[in-house]
Amino acid sequence: DGSNLAAFLYYLREKHEAAYKLIRASVQRVAPFFDDFQLQPLKLKPDTILLEWRHKNSDAYFDASSLSDGTLRFIALATLLLQPQQYRPSVILVDEPELGLHPMAITILASLVRAASEKTQVILSTQSPLLLDHFEPEDVLVADRVDGSTQFTRLNKAKLENWLKDYSLGQLWEKNELGGRPSKG
Repeated sequence: DGSNLAAFLYYLREKHEAAYKLIRASVQRVAPFFDDFQLQPLKLKPDTILLEWRHKNSDAYFDASSLSDGTLRFIALATLLLQPQQYRPSVILVDEPELGLHPMAITILASLVRAASEKTQVILSTQSPLLLDHFEPEDVLVADRVDGSTQFTRLNKAKLENWLKDYSLGQLWEKNELGGRPSKG
């Protein structure tokens, strides 16, 4: 639920500086106004760290409530995908990670997913044509309802070859050429 996000970022900053810097740089690409997190244990509650941050060229105070839902979501996803390998779960499952994200942030998210998937099983569910466009057909499983059960089918690049000359995967999804659409029963 992200309740430990600030504490985990603090830990990464203190113990895994390289991972922290990657997360910070990724957030800066999505939110160019973002400078850095201000992560400190509270004086009266030293076990509590709030998610606070600085704007570039500003001394104003900002906390998590000042961030858009999409920016906050991206920070959580970047932290999940860029954390050191020894802390990453063996499987990462994210439902509709693109929700609330700017199209450019979706592009950056896709690159983070691809990088993380080199050493971790990453499973995303999405209805986003834009996110889908960042993957190869063999990366995609389509879920269909067949006789009351869910059936998964991996896309086959060879079968889609003629279509992919003129359309992207996202466009094929929108044209209902890949399946995965709601059905009765």
